[in-house]
Amino acid sequence: MHISVKNILDDCVVRFNNTAFIENDPISIPHQYTKPQDIEITAFWTAMLAWGQRKTIINSATKLFNLMDNAPHDFILNHQERDRQRFTEFKHRTFQPIDAIYFIAFLQNFYQTHTSLETAFIPDNPQNGKFFLENALISFHKSFFSLPYAPDRTRKHVASPLTKSTCKRLCMFLRWMVRKDDMGVDFGIWQRISTADLMMPLDVHVERQARRLGLIERAQTDWLTVIELTNNLKQFDPLDPVKYDFALFGMGILEKDMKYNFV
Repeated sequence: MHISVKNILDDCVVRFNNTAFIENDPISIPHQYTKPQDIEITAFWTAMLAWGQRKTIINSATKLFNLMDNAPHDFILNHQERDRQRFTEFKHRTFQPIDAIYFIAFLQNFYQTHTSLETAFIPDNPQNGKFFLENALISFHKSFFSLPYAPDRTRKHVASPLTKSTCKRLCMFLRWMVRKDDMGVDFGIWQRISTADLMMPLDVHVERQARRLGLIERAQTDWLTVIELTNNLKQFDPLDPVKYDFALFGMGILEKDMKYNFV
């Protein structure tokens, strides 16, 4: 891979991975909180709503957590059945009230016996004793829909590699929780998953730029494409490949302002 691609990407990471990135991005929602569980809950749910325009995502997430009195962990743990009625009007694109109410039910059930959502991403039986993010996502999906009354329609809102999905929103959520640097964007509050094990969040902006740079050759856009892109980015930084999400996403959003010649 041409050395200039790495130079371009490294330059763009510096350009976009800073606190100025936060204000207009959905990650601004969990940045309103300091309690680790509040950060987890708002980050997870905001990421699950993250399709469409960023402004719309932020507006929907703001409305959602207002319904929880802006104390999501306390609400999740201590609300009564009647309190769920306030979510009967909450919608975001195809995310409907029935989905919101199941999310609440799962989170309440989970936090009654766990202190961190990270636990749900740690498979009970690691493959050969090694952590693989693919297995973690599959394990989480199984756990999330383990309640007997899980609606079938809600499954489309939490992806799994088993369906060949790119799992973009989950990968983005994990980047937020796991990556830790001094730039102030990602939280890095989880300790059991390594940054080196993360996979790239692959949305249309990232994909377009990655293909333009020769980082993706696979014709389809699926989980194997995520693996290909992440492995190529590991050539540039094997310990933190998903830092290049800032570069590829930023280049995609601000493409008309970029002056680079891609070679």
